[in-house]
Amino acid sequence: MQGLPAWLLLVIVLSFLVISGIDPEADRLTWIMETSPVMIGAIILLVTYRAFPLTPLTYHLLAFHAFILMIGGYYTYAEVPWFDNLQENLGLARNHYDRVAHFIQGFVPAILAREVLIRLSCLKPGGWLFLLTTSFCLAFSALYELIEWLAAILTEAGATAFLGTQGDQWDTQWDMFLALCGAIIAQLLLSGLHNKQIEKIRQI
Repeated sequence: MQGLPAWLLLVIVLSFLVISGIDPEADRLTWIMETSPVMIGAIILLVTYRAFPLTPLTYHLLAFHAFILMIGGYYTYAEVPWFDNLQENLGLARNHYDRVAHFIQGFVPAILAREVLIRLSCLKPGGWLFLLTTSFCLAFSALYELIEWLAAILTEAGATAFLGTQGDQWDTQWDMFLALCGAIIAQLLLSGLHNKQIEKIRQI
């Protein structure tokens, strides 16, 4: 799997970011908070590209994750239209876009963390790598929930839109559980392909 070159992925993501920010359905502050990980991530990837280029798999997954975040930032996670339709047609209790986003929040960072651990530490594919990658993703998810909580306290007016709990008292626990599931499933599905691409980078 080679797919699109990293520079083209970056251009596509940044173009979509600009478009999503022109007239978002969400208020401006919510859009900034929801899309700030995309902005920060893009800067980090640009700065580290020459010294530490990532595998094509990781770049494509990061781009996909960016689109998930930008769509959530444009509409707010509780009001993404396609999932409103699913909610109505299937008689669901809530808009489930937020659930999908938190699954991806475990799925994509798992591959990124796995790559960094393999290439910058003595860890090799196996049980310890799987455990530490999963633990990192669960910790990252918990940290994100704390950031959401703090941001909601500081902004007050934007708390409901940013948190997207939709009245579910267990929303935080669901978010972390789904991120955990995403991290485990990503490693089970993609480790073989990921290992091959990491080995190719080492050879280069």
